[in-house]
Amino acid sequence: MPPATLPPAPKATGSGLPSSTSSGRPRITALDVLRGFALCGILLANVKPIAHMVDAVSVVRPVVTANRDDAWLGPGLFVDQRFFPIFSLLFGIGFSLLLESAGRNVPRPRVLLLRRLLVLLAVGLAHMFLLWRGDILTVYAVVGLLVLLPSTWLPRWAVAGLAAVLTVTPPIFGQQHLALVPGLFLLGSALTRYGVIDRIERSARVPAALGLVFAAGAVPAVWMQIESGASGTDDFTSWFALAGLLLAGVYVCALLLLLRTPLRPVLQGVFAPLGRMALTNYLSATLLVLMAARLIGSSPDGWSSATVLLIAGAILIPQWLVSTLWLRRYRQGPLEWLWRWATWAVRPPLRRTP
Repeated sequence: MPPATLPPAPKATGSGLPSSTSSGRPRITALDVLRGFALCGILLANVKPIAHMVDAVSVVRPVVTANRDDAWLGPGLFVDQRFFPIFSLLFGIGFSLLLESAGRNVPRPRVLLLRRLLVLLAVGLAHMFLLWRGDILTVYAVVGLLVLLPSTWLPRWAVAGLAAVLTVTPPIFGQQHLALVPGLFLLGSALTRYGVIDRIERSARVPAALGLVFAAGAVPAVWMQIESGASGTDDFTSWFALAGLLLAGVYVCALLLLLRTPLRPVLQGVFAPLGRMALTNYLSATLLVLMAARLIGSSPDGWSSATVLLIAGAILIPQWLVSTLWLRRYRQGPLEWLWRWATWAVRPPLRRTP
């Protein structure tokens, strides 16, 4: 098969930042901000599980899972499993946006996406076996191959229906958070195919209304999470998953509303660089947490929430600085660029031209 033709290079604006993505479509700032925001929350949730990899007593720990005893604490209420749904939803959105762009540039866009998922699988397996057993990239790649890619042959109404079923079912049956991935992937794909993502920054009424609905459902769900965690009932997992989904919806709607206020430049400056280099920052964060765990020495089980916050901040601030400076000179993060090269089978330009 001949190598794929790369889409046009992103155009630069007067500020020097690209107004389009590497695939040639107009850049949706809200997606970059949401991705960076979710990345920060995922790191907060994963600091302790990653640090346990250097603990000789227990090598494998669950990912983004609250403890029953901590159900009433800050991490259990506002962090654990609250950002993972956002990141999963964005993966489905990004997949479908790339399919649309690839469909305009190559004759067989699904082959390109298959190659992209296989590369992600290889990266995820390396991350899992070399650094951290709780890697999520492997799960994303497998679900992408088994669910997301085949769904591209289905009409959008069928994708939306499957998304609703697969997103609602796991909390009802008390399944773990990974069971939500297929539904969230398809939900992101359906939103893209119905044109919702293209209009995501045009209205304040829709996110405001949805945010109120999510908040109204999140309050009793969080309360039931606390009650079931304190009493040790079997309903804890179900309420925990449901509260995570609803609070994730609240976070997304709140950010979309804030992006329509004077805070937009601040949010864009803080979160967009992290979001545009999400793969690089996600993988490098694992190395940095492992280094921090070795330096601290004590068992992560004894770390306070303040310690976790300090570790996450000590990682995110340098990552933000490096991402910001890097993107001033280069089109993409280093791992994002390599991933794009493997996806299109053509070496893309990296350095930004004046």
